[in-house]
Amino acid sequence: MIIKQLSIFVENKTGKINEVTHILGENGVNMRAFSLAESADFGILRLIVSDVDLAVRVLKEAHYGLSVNDVLCLCCPNVPGALAAILEYLAKENVFIEYMYAFSQGNTANVVIRPTDINKSLEILTRNKCDLLSQDKMKEC
Repeated sequence: MIIKQLSIFVENKTGKINEVTHILGENGVNMRAFSLAESADFGILRLIVSDVDLAVRVLKEAHYGLSVNDVLCLCCPNVPGALAAILEYLAKENVFIEYMYAFSQGNTANVVIRPTDINKSLEILTRNKCDLLSQDKMKEC
């Protein structure tokens, strides 16, 4: 399933990530998954959250630059080679992955991917019976 991810631009200054987490927490928005990529002057905080619309509203009110992107999140066994097998389905059909990040919980690994062709990726992963998470199922994580 296609889910929504926030990409928030944060200055590379002490406390800026703290500000984002406080704003979300004070407004009852739970962070389900996140990744931080940085450059010299700013970082991109990518988040899967419990309430996308509310998160966008409160962060924009706090003057944060952000975008909402479609991503896929899948579950796979948390064992060596499981992710490689899934990524092979996409590679065989020339799907490029812009970025990805993962988090594991016991025997399960959850992987967020941002492919260049999300609809083709969704079709490939569905055809190969991969366990895709919906925005609602992310609530269980």
